[in-house]
Amino acid sequence: MVEFWQQTLSGIHWQLNGAMLLAWCAAAFWLWLIWPAVELRLWLGDRAAQRRTLVALLAVTALWLMHASVQPAMQLHFLALVTLMLMLGWRLASVLLLLPASFYCLLVLKSPAELGALMLLGFWWPLFIAFVFYNRCFHILPKHLFVFIFCGAFINAGLSQLSHELLWGLWLWWGRDYQVGVIWDNYWQLAPLLAFPEALLNGMAVTLLVVYKPEWLADYSDRVYLWKK
Repeated sequence: MVEFWQQTLSGIHWQLNGAMLLAWCAAAFWLWLIWPAVELRLWLGDRAAQRRTLVALLAVTALWLMHASVQPAMQLHFLALVTLMLMLGWRLASVLLLLPASFYCLLVLKSPAELGALMLLGFWWPLFIAFVFYNRCFHILPKHLFVFIFCGAFINAGLSQLSHELLWGLWLWWGRDYQVGVIWDNYWQLAPLLAFPEALLNGMAVTLLVVYKPEWLADYSDRVYLWKK
């Protein structure tokens, strides 16, 4: 065990370049813009919510650590961002994702200096895109349970996977100097292969929550989706 951690920690790169520093500044500004003061205060006062959030974050961390590495910094893995968003709300989820993202940067990317870029382009903006899509579905489409699960969770999760890989690929091009052809051949072409399993994973998780633990979903109400008007 000691040798494993020694080998893991010895391979970590701590260098910080100009692109990474700019990404840190942009990530700090985005976090300041979306800071969920009210949601965070309510969450800190709810022990039950803290316990289930910790379980969810540990599950997300394990999910991210089970990855397939194509090239350095090109890892394919499931995200579960949409499930976390529907459980916590996108602002609170954005803040709490710092925990699994830190482990991911340390143990998978082995580049803690890229945490700013990873959070902003890999998770926060895809999460915001997922929220916008969910919000539009809520206001435009009928208030039906099928719409909530299929559009808000299933389709939304597939889109979150695509936006994650698109934005992270742009970082690899700009921040890591990968050629666009390399990113396309080794990363972007694989995006559709993960989109459907990601959609299925989140759709199943949200369906189970709706059936057994609807109170765990931040924006779900039987009154809205099930009760007859």
